Amino acid sequence: MPSDDEALLSVTGLEVSFRTHEGLRPVVHGVDLRVARGERVAVVGESGSGKSTTAAAVIGLLPGTGTVSGGRVSFAGEDVTHADEKRLQRLRGREIGLIPQDPMSNLNPATRVGHQVAETLLAHRLAGRSAARKRAVELLGEAGIPEPERRYRQYPHELSGGLRQRVLIAIALACEPDLLIADEPTSALDVTVQRGILDHLERLRAERGASLLFVTHDLGLAADRADRVVVMSQGRIVEEGPAARILREPQHEYTKALVAAAPSLASARAAREAAATPDAAPAGSGSEPILVVDDLVRSFRIRGRSERLTAVDHVSFEVRPGTTTAVVGESGSGKTTLARLVLGLDTPDAGEVRVDSEHVATATGARRRAIRRAMQPVFQDPYASLDPMFTVEHLVDEPLRVFKVGDRASRRSRVAELLDHVALPRSVAQRHPTELSGGQRQRVAIARALALEPRLMVCDEAVSALDVLVQDQILTLLGDLQRDLGLTYLFITHDLAVVRLVAHDVVVMQQGTVVESGPVEAVFDAPEAGYTRELLAAIPGAGLVS
Repeated sequence: MPSDDEALLSVTGLEVSFRTHEGLRPVVHGVDLRVARGERVAVVGESGSGKSTTAAAVIGLLPGTGTVSGGRVSFAGEDVTHADEKRLQRLRGREIGLIPQDPMSNLNPATRVGHQVAETLLAHRLAGRSAARKRAVELLGEAGIPEPERRYRQYPHELSGGLRQRVLIAIALACEPDLLIADEPTSALDVTVQRGILDHLERLRAERGASLLFVTHDLGLAADRADRVVVMSQGRIVEEGPAARILREPQHEYTKALVAAAPSLASARAAREAAATPDAAPAGSGSEPILVVDDLVRSFRIRGRSERLTAVDHVSFEVRPGTTTAVVGESGSGKTTLARLVLGLDTPDAGEVRVDSEHVATATGARRRAIRRAMQPVFQDPYASLDPMFTVEHLVDEPLRVFKVGDRASRRSRVAELLDHVALPRSVAQRHPTELSGGQRQRVAIARALALEPRLMVCDEAVSALDVLVQDQILTLLGDLQRDLGLTYLFITHDLAVVRLVAHDVVVMQQGTVVESGPVEAVFDAPEAGYTRELLAAIPGAGLVS
C-alpha cells in the first residue's frame, strides 16, 4: 500500500454507520485504503461486504441515513471527510468520476443521452452550451459509441445495455477527473461486451493518467483489471496485495472461498483437471433424448420496419436424460426466445420441440398437462419470479395445488421435504420472499420447480444475478440434485465459465443461429467457430491462475 504522501486517495480508519430507531448501526469498521496516482485498485467482496458503501463514503454519496461515524478521507492531501455540499459537488465529476452499476437507474429516461453528458460540463462550468454539446459528442465517441452524433439525440431506452454503460463512462470522464470509481460497472453485461468496455476504459484511463478504484464481487475480474486487490468481508478488509499473489496464494479463509467460487478461475482449474483425467463415458449416453429441438424458427415483427427479426433461426439439438446441456450466447443471440419456445410459452413459426416424444406446441388437454409437469422453469430474477405477497409455503406448494396433487396435510409435508432438498430450514416456510436473501430466494424458486418431480428443468440465467459465493452454492445444489434425483437441465447462460463447470454438452448461439455445439470438453479445448473463441477469450482472470 502506498504511503499517505504517495496516495491520491487516502482512507484511514473509516467507520460508516446507518441511523436506525435503535441508534447507529455500524456497517464499515476501520477501513484503511490507499490509491496512488495512476494506480488501479480493486475492492472485492460479496453483497453486504461494505465495498460499495466504502466507495460511496469517499464522495459523500452514502444512501439514506448513512453517515461517516469515524476515520478520515483525504483526496490529494485535502481532508474531505465532512466537506460541505458545495465542496462535494465540485469534487464529484470534476476531481473524482463515478461509473455506477445500473445505467437504467442512473440515466434520466426522459432526457437524451447526449444532453446528460453535456450537463456535466455545464454544471462544472467547463464549457458553454454550444461547446458542451460539441464536446459531449466527442466524449460519446471516445467512450466507444458508434455514430455519436446520432446517438447524442437518442434516449436511454433506445440503447443496448453496453451502450448505456458507455454513456455513463462518457459522463464520468467528461471533466477529466484524477480518480475514477467504477462500482460494478459491467456486472449486468455479457462477457464480450464487458471486456470491450473495460478495455476501452483502461485505454482512456491510461491516456489521462487517472487512478482507478474498481468495485466488484468477481475476484477473477478484479485480478484481471487491477494492480492491487483489496478483499472486504462484513465491513472489514481481510486481505490485500498484488493481484497475482492474491489469486495464487490467498491467506484469509474468505479470500480462499472467493478464489474457489469465482467461475472464471474455477473454469480454468476444471480445464486443467479435465486434461489430466482419462475420458469417461458421458452421462446419459445411449439413452433416448428427453428433449429434442428440431429445425426451430421464430421471428418477430419490428415496429417501423418492413422486415422481420429472426430470433431463432433453424436451431436443432438434443438433450440426453440425466445431463446438462448449456445454451450460451450474448444478449440478442436468441437463447431466451429459445427457452420460451421449449417451455411452450411461445409458438414457433416452423420446426418443433418434443419432450418425451410429445410435441410441446400442439399438445392439448391431458398431454399438455403431462408436458407441463415433466418440465419446469427456474428464471433469472428470484426477486421478480416470487410473489412477495405470499409465504414460501404458499409459493412452493402452488404447483401441487394447480395440479391437484394431495391434500393440505400431504402438501405441507411435501413443502418441508422440498425445503430440505434445497438446504433451507423448514422455518423459512412461513416467511415472505422479502425476508430472504437473493440466494435463499433462488433456492425457493428451485424448490417450487421440483414440487411436481419434473424430469427436465429449464434454467434461464438462473445464477447470473447472484454474487459468486451464492452462485457457487446454487450451482453445487443443482449438481447435487441432478446426482440424487436424476434431473436433466437445459441451462441458458451468457457465461462460458459457468458452462465449463456445470454442463456435459454446449450449444453456442449467435444472432439466432447455432454456430457450434458438442461435448463441453471438445468445444472448450478445440473451438471451431471464431465467435466461440471470442467468448472463451473474454473470460476474465483465467490466465492468472497458475
